[in-house]
Amino acid sequence: MTIQQLCYAITIAECGSMNKASEKLFISQPTLTGAIKDLESEIGISIFLRTHKGVIPTAEGGDFIERAKGIYDQLRLLQESYADKSTLRRRFSVSTQHYSFAVKAFVEMAKRFDISEYEFAIFETETMNVINDVARLRSEIGILYMNNLNRRAITKLLGEHELIFHELIKCRAYVYLWKEHPLAHESSISLAQLEPYPCLSFRQSGGDGSFFAEEILSENIYPRTIKASDRATMLNLMIGLNGYTLCSGIISEELNGESCVVVPFRDDDENPNSIMEIGYITKKYSVLSEMGGHYIDEIKKYLSTVKEES
Repeated sequence: MTIQQLCYAITIAECGSMNKASEKLFISQPTLTGAIKDLESEIGISIFLRTHKGVIPTAEGGDFIERAKGIYDQLRLLQESYADKSTLRRRFSVSTQHYSFAVKAFVEMAKRFDISEYEFAIFETETMNVINDVARLRSEIGILYMNNLNRRAITKLLGEHELIFHELIKCRAYVYLWKEHPLAHESSISLAQLEPYPCLSFRQSGGDGSFFAEEILSENIYPRTIKASDRATMLNLMIGLNGYTLCSGIISEELNGESCVVVPFRDDDENPNSIMEIGYITKKYSVLSEMGGHYIDEIKKYLSTVKEES
């Protein structure tokens, strides 16, 4: 098996056609077909199913293509790491659930480098996208949380994608709301007190929403709910509708401002509290880049101040 054969297989899967793939690769179709037949013979499976409309990966072939992409992308990153430094812009990206502390740490990390020489990116996105981005090496690091409700489902997904979860901090639930909210000055807030107000949550695509929700205690039943796709909209809904969300209580006032507050959630027999275990995910066997190391250091530094305050 060669890197060239992996490249051929990936290109065919992307094009959905042997003819289009051969044109893209600048090789003849018989050469491409022969290389794939040799590869299929070596690994003992049929990678593609030939149809009158083109080619599609078989079930086994689809799994092979995903693994091949991971290997091929890692090789590309390795080559870029040792390419001509005069023209290369090193890349670093993070995918995260909607946490202001993750953005704050990214800002502090980026300040250490000359941004004109680097290509930085941070994606605030849905839970499944965080997992997929790191699995496909779109991002080096992903930030998400697990608790007793979602641990089994998330752990299974991480295992399937050869990802590892590294714990950063454990925390209980807080109610996040506008500072002028009628409950903002309570010492703690129960679910019964929140019933008249809309519960806000981030939209999640695919799967069981309770397993992939970013908000803690997502398994509870809330009579009024509104979903949003970004933090700015969430804050506007808090102010405009006296909405609230249940979160870790870790917010960055420097980025979020002082318009919202967090109040401890008061549990009861029917609505027990839950522990959020926030951490970061990386590809199995990977080593953090210089930027990745600094990013995690900045997160740990920020979270250490949160622990001291609590």
